[in-house]
Amino acid sequence: MPDVLKETNAYTSPSFTLKNRLRRAVWNLFYVLLFRFSPRLFHSWRNFLLRTFGAKIGKGCHVYPRAKVWAPWNLIMEDYSCLADDVVCDSMDKVHIGKKVVVSQGTHIVTGSHDYTDPKFRLFTRPVAIGSHAWIAAEVFICPGVRIGEGAVVGARSVVTRDIPAWRVCAGDPCKPLKEREIKGKDKFKG
Repeated sequence: MPDVLKETNAYTSPSFTLKNRLRRAVWNLFYVLLFRFSPRLFHSWRNFLLRTFGAKIGKGCHVYPRAKVWAPWNLIMEDYSCLADDVVCDSMDKVHIGKKVVVSQGTHIVTGSHDYTDPKFRLFTRPVAIGSHAWIAAEVFICPGVRIGEGAVVGARSVVTRDIPAWRVCAGDPCKPLKEREIKGKDKFKG
């Protein structure tokens, strides 16, 4: 568990180390002053800010100004991927986004929660991975520890509680595979 204090009581003390909380405070200051209100077309500028705080951002990525990244040092975005406006990337743990992925507006990518069976209500974290060529439609909720397969499509407002298979169209609450995703001219489709 990255930066999580393992033996804490969530009711009486913080779940994250002092170092983590200070890093996030500095990031939030930069986010408000330099990221959030930057012009929409300044993707390179926002990518630079995220990289400055430890994110691994590939070439041609589009992170829009109203996207919120909780801890940039836990974000990996491969080439030509996108985080749209109002995406919440709650990166308490690693979030790995493959190549040419679109994460649409209002989506929540969540990597942490609390153990409701624990009397101390301790925080736990699990990484999230989204495979290349996936499309996460608007306002999807992705739970901690989920892996979304390459080329998968997750329908709007779905709640993803389990792994999603590659090249499937999935939707619902809970999200389930509905059909195979077919790409026109897939033999010409390039990574």
